[in-house]
Amino acid sequence: MSSFVDKYFDELKNKNLSVNTLDAYIRDVKKFYEFVKAREEKIEEVEVVTIMAYVQYLQKSGRANSSIVRSIVSIRNLYKFAIKLGIKSDNPVIQYEAPKIKRNLPEILTTEEVDKLLSKPDQSTDKGIRDRAMLEVMYATGIKVTEMLNLTVYDVNLKLSYIKCKGIKEKERIIPIGSYAVKCLENYYKIRGKLNSYNLDFVFFNLQGTKMTRQGFWKLVKLYASELNINKRINSYTLRHSFAVHLLQNGADIKTIQELLGHRDMATTQIYSGIYKKAKIVEVYKRTHPRA
Repeated sequence: MSSFVDKYFDELKNKNLSVNTLDAYIRDVKKFYEFVKAREEKIEEVEVVTIMAYVQYLQKSGRANSSIVRSIVSIRNLYKFAIKLGIKSDNPVIQYEAPKIKRNLPEILTTEEVDKLLSKPDQSTDKGIRDRAMLEVMYATGIKVTEMLNLTVYDVNLKLSYIKCKGIKEKERIIPIGSYAVKCLENYYKIRGKLNSYNLDFVFFNLQGTKMTRQGFWKLVKLYASELNINKRINSYTLRHSFAVHLLQNGADIKTIQELLGHRDMATTQIYSGIYKKAKIVEVYKRTHPRA
C-alpha cells in the first residue's frame, strides 16, 4: 500500500467517523488501489481516464449507482488529501461527473402492521421478551440499529421515560419513550441478568451473552416479518422509517422529527414528507372518489 494512502487512513481514523462509515471509506479506497495496481499505474499519478475505467469496471461488476457514487466520493477525498500533502496538484475526480442516483422512497409499515410485528415475539420465553423490548424501543424512538445496540443501562431512564442516544461524532440526543416501550423494558430487565453472562453494561445481548450485531438484529426482524407474511421490503431500518412517517401523520413538525432522528441535514428528513404526502393522496382518493 502506498505510504500516502496509509497516511490517509490514519487521517480518517482521527475524524471520529462511525465504524460503518470508516470501514466503507477504507474498503472503497483499497478496492480502487488494487484496480490501479492491476493496471500497473501509480496511485499518485492517476488521471481522469483511470477514474472512468474504474467506474466502468464497477458497473460491469453489477454495483448499484449509490455504491458507485460513494466510491467516487471516497476516491475524491483521497486525492483532496494528496493535494493537501503536496503529492498531487489537481484532483482527477473533480472532472468526472458521477452517475445519477435513483432515490427509492423507503417502504413503511402501517400502524396495524407495526402492532402485528411488535406483538409477534413469544413473551413466554426470555428471547421473546428481549426481542419485544428491542422492537418496541426501535419503534418508540426511531433510533438506528447501531445506536440501539450501543445503549447501556446508564442511557435509559425508565422513571422519566427517556433514553440518551449517541449518534454521529458522539453527539448526544435525548429521546422520549412511550408507555409501551417502558413496560416492555421493565419486563426485559427482570430477565436481563440471565442473558448478561459477562456482566456487561449494554442493555441488549445475543443469546451467547455478548453484544448483539446489526446482522443478528436484522435476522430476527426478517424472521418475524416472514412469519407474519407482510408483503413489503422490510429491513432493519423499516421501524425507523415508520416511526418518522407515523409522527408526521399525527401532526409532528418536520424539525422535531429531524432532531429525534439525529439528522444533520433537513433534506434527509424531508424524504419522509414525500412518503406522507403520497400516502395522504391515496387515502383521500379512496375516501372521496365514488369508484375508488
